Amino acid sequence: MELSWDSLHQQIEACAQCGLCRQIHHKVPGQGNGNAELMFIGEGPGAEEDLQGLAFVGAAGQLLTKMILAMGYTREQVYICNIVKCRPPQNRVPSPEEAAACMPFLRKQFLLVRPKVIVLLGATAARAVLGDQVRITRDRGKWVEKKGVYFMPTYHPAALLRDESKKRDAWQDLKAVRDKMEEIKAGGGF
Repeated sequence: MELSWDSLHQQIEACAQCGLCRQIHHKVPGQGNGNAELMFIGEGPGAEEDLQGLAFVGAAGQLLTKMILAMGYTREQVYICNIVKCRPPQNRVPSPEEAAACMPFLRKQFLLVRPKVIVLLGATAARAVLGDQVRITRDRGKWVEKKGVYFMPTYHPAALLRDESKKRDAWQDLKAVRDKMEEIKAGGGF
């Protein structure tokens, strides 16, 4: 099957690889610019996302929108998705098996978007993409480069809502992302 947004969304909609799909309203594949240079990856849909079928639309999503705007972008200019495409019950952290079941979808999203920079929002996203050794409090703000793509782990917006003292560090991380995007543009990377 040819890789396209339509085929990917059909595959996500048909997926029953793990039990998460049994108690949801909507699958939440992600949205934004399908050719974005900048991609944000979170953990999984929350209650509001499950109801609307859109990523990052609840309180954490509203904060993420403000963060993206502060960087000089709009939500329409970036691509936003999650590790898992179905809401875990009570917004619990997805199990490693649930995350693994959704990784083929995330890889296909990456292949379709082809971002230059990916912001990993929170420990779950950072570990799923960069490996179990990642600790968000230790590794946030540190660039990881893989195959010409730059990854920046930082705090999840929900963590910033719970602990405002983390906002300064998160803003430093996002300024580094903004600077990296400018550096890539200046080097002819876009």
